[in-house]
Amino acid sequence: MPVRGVLRGTAALAAGLAALAALPAGARPDPPVSSYYVYVCAESEDEVALVRYGPRGLEVVRRVAVGRLPAETEGPHGITVGPDGRHWYVSVAHGAPFGSVHKYATGSDAWVAGVTLGMYPATLDIAASTRLLFAANFDLHGPPAPGTVSAVEIDTMEEVARVETGVMPHGSRLSRDGTLHYSVTMMGGELVELDALGFEVVRRLPLGDGVQPTWVTAPTRDGKVYVTGNNVASVFEVDVEAWRISRTFETGAGPYNLAVTPDGATLVATYKNGDAVGFWDLQAGVERARVPTTRTIPHGVVVTPDGAYAFVSVEGVGSEPGTVEVYDVRTAERLGAVDIGKQASGIAFWTVREE
Repeated sequence: MPVRGVLRGTAALAAGLAALAALPAGARPDPPVSSYYVYVCAESEDEVALVRYGPRGLEVVRRVAVGRLPAETEGPHGITVGPDGRHWYVSVAHGAPFGSVHKYATGSDAWVAGVTLGMYPATLDIAASTRLLFAANFDLHGPPAPGTVSAVEIDTMEEVARVETGVMPHGSRLSRDGTLHYSVTMMGGELVELDALGFEVVRRLPLGDGVQPTWVTAPTRDGKVYVTGNNVASVFEVDVEAWRISRTFETGAGPYNLAVTPDGATLVATYKNGDAVGFWDLQAGVERARVPTTRTIPHGVVVTPDGAYAFVSVEGVGSEPGTVEVYDVRTAERLGAVDIGKQASGIAFWTVREE
């Protein structure tokens, strides 16, 4: 993959965002002059795809086989990129009997190391300040039982702590300084705040009778996190300092994953049961656009660091391939779609490059 340079700092990204803001209303932007890269899991294919959106549009750069059991579909589910961009990490959800997290080098996509964790490790996040990876062990096997969040030291790939949080934890996200971790308990109906240095639960927030949350965002600069009420067609805005629900957005069926733009202005939501992507104006508290996806069962979403684009994974059904879509956040227009392996799920931003 020829590369002539990597954009560093905020100047190049800010310039791209300014160019988008200067477009006349309704105008479609040209493809970017630089390339945006994301890694995407194909859960039923035991693959991770490296996808690029750039001057040639949206395309698959390569597909990387993951997992260690040839006779079993191991199900890569969650994915994240390390703080220095040199490695990516993927949770392989199934195993014999436990799941694991694996470390790969970006660029070469060569396997580096792995660690066995709990049952069905799913969503991942990494604190740059501590170099600790947190994985929610989303146990799907047997009767409901308390699940855990694992902490893994990414240089040694050793699990240093495992904390019980509740039944079916999901949506692992960290505060900006890496001191607090947030997750939800899907079958417990709670938002859970974890001390990411002392490895203990600090606070729990019940979200309402019967609510089944599937995701929580990292805290915004003004101290809000957003939580999906998947089965009650709602997204909850939680004031972290006050530790209460400050607003509830009625979304329609099946909000599943969420991402907030870096400026805190827009919330992007995937509607797993609604086959659409929503763009919410957070100041006004209204959905300004909803776009049907090219296939059914949208799953993950990630927003680029400049806030210009949102990448969405779409699972598909049966023998259909999974799909990655890219949207212009400002206009909510889908700019491209490309197929990857079956059941596209976890998605993570890697880098922006001049090529």
